[in-house]
Amino acid sequence: MNINNNDDMNNIREIPSVSTLSRLGITAIGYSAGGIFLFLLQIFARFRGLGLFVGALVCIIGIASFTSKDPSDRKAGAVVMIAGILALLSRIPVIAPLAGTLLTIGAVGLLAMGILNGIKFFIGLKKRS
Repeated sequence: MNINNNDDMNNIREIPSVSTLSRLGITAIGYSAGGIFLFLLQIFARFRGLGLFVGALVCIIGIASFTSKDPSDRKAGAVVMIAGILALLSRIPVIAPLAGTLLTIGAVGLLAMGILNGIKFFIGLKKRS
């Protein structure tokens, strides 16, 4: 076992611990859900009244999470707050293409990270069986 990085699957021949697998699985689900959420947010932002409401709601939820004491909640809160701001900015015609592009890049990046962590999870699960 690698003593320095006990939770990372750096060595392919190692059997991952249960805590590593659970962390990878939860991370994969979280990233994938975040990517889907950003795609849905981008779709909702296109509607005039609904876009403003959803963007403001997401921004308020992000601010509430950002004020948490837990560092992981603060990271997630920052991402959600920025997504809400981008959804609100997408209602301004001049900024709409840039805001939409940034939301798409974020959604694709989160989905890619979710898929990557999901693959690592299933590889580790196969090693444990």
